[in-house]
Amino acid sequence: MPSPPAWPSTSPRRLLVALLALLVAAGTGAGADAAPKPTAAVNSAQAATPDHPRYDVTLRADADGTHWKGRQRVSFRNASNQPLREVYLRLWGNGMDACGTPGSPSPVTVSRVRGGTAGPLSVDCTALRITLPAPLEQGRRTAVSFDVSLTVPERNDRFGSEGAFRFLGNALPVLAVHDATGWHLDPYVAPGESSYTLAGDFQVTLDHPSALKVPATGRTRTSPGTPGRTVTHSVAHRVRDFAWAAGPFRTAAQTTPGGVRVRSYWAPDTPAEGVRITRQDGAAAVDRFSTEYGRYPYGELDLVMTPQFGGGMEYPGLVLLGTEEEGSAVVHEVAHQWWYGIVGNDQYRAPWLDESFAQYANYRFYGLDTNDCWDPDEWPDRNAALTSSMDYWANHRGTYHLVYSAGPCALADLERTLGADTMARLLKRYARDHWYGISTTADFKKTAQSMTDKDLTSFWKTHRIR
Repeated sequence: MPSPPAWPSTSPRRLLVALLALLVAAGTGAGADAAPKPTAAVNSAQAATPDHPRYDVTLRADADGTHWKGRQRVSFRNASNQPLREVYLRLWGNGMDACGTPGSPSPVTVSRVRGGTAGPLSVDCTALRITLPAPLEQGRRTAVSFDVSLTVPERNDRFGSEGAFRFLGNALPVLAVHDATGWHLDPYVAPGESSYTLAGDFQVTLDHPSALKVPATGRTRTSPGTPGRTVTHSVAHRVRDFAWAAGPFRTAAQTTPGGVRVRSYWAPDTPAEGVRITRQDGAAAVDRFSTEYGRYPYGELDLVMTPQFGGGMEYPGLVLLGTEEEGSAVVHEVAHQWWYGIVGNDQYRAPWLDESFAQYANYRFYGLDTNDCWDPDEWPDRNAALTSSMDYWANHRGTYHLVYSAGPCALADLERTLGADTMARLLKRYARDHWYGISTTADFKKTAQSMTDKDLTSFWKTHRIR
């Protein structure tokens, strides 16, 4: 690993902490009516499907938020001109434990399926095939529903716990995607993300003890439940996933000058200075990136802070942050609201499209010196590429940091090649063209080339963007 770029003299320690946290982390949107709309045309025979999903979820927690049980309904449309005969649910919460053991079953279970016939779990119990009762033709909608049970694992992870606090990231089953390459049923990978989902709507009702605060994706409100309990209602439109946390958090809220409601939740033993810095930088970042890439469309953003969480993890409208005295990786994680959240990508096949772009935004936010930070000698072999899939990185874990280090350096070099103004226009156009959609490396290269008369072929080759 090369030395990181020079840090600004005002905050070297906390920026270094943020970068190092990212390298060990498990991973890794005021009104939607004004948001840009995607413009790219898609061949209907190859269209990603099932699309326009809607998830309606009702769950009830036990006394400390470890166990959640309830019912989930998923409705969806077939966007392809080929009949849809089946769908797959991805149970990403089973990724670390796979199929479990007789004494310790998988943490996510699905039962009593209606609207289709469930098959056996596959891909280490992260994929559930549901055969539809009749082929679903293009443009038609249907729904499946099922009971869901979630048991938060006893480990500090995106789906895990830290003391009295529970994290439920990648916990809800979501629809897999079928496109021109078939069903995307990739395995879970611990160093990064495997998820590839289409933007959809969530309406989630969480019934929990009143002692627990529950930050969640979307615009949330609470109402009284049965004695001693509270119901948190959340509505989220055009998001790719839904996450929440639960615990005796301290809380604060502010509205940024750009109109985004930022709610902060932190464990009492989180360093106070780290909480202050994270709240300050998180609010500034969401407004800045709204200006640079397109207005944040989700209205609310939740920052969830604990002292021991490993690095940071992003979800639409909510980020989990390990927070030290020096701060956290909040700017990188807020940047993910655009790069993966709004501008989607297949995170298994092209992780650089979200991680490198989010880290480039982080570099620019802090004004890091990226001159000469690209090192052509740091690559492990000539087959390695910045655009390699998680299949490659999972088998070369010691080099996965290149997505976070070489990636933003490559984008900084592209900025110097095109000029700062052109690069700014490129990113805003690229975001606009794929707003709520799915982008690929080829899409980005095509947009970049359209912005200049220079032939960028040698640039892509030099920077291993294939």
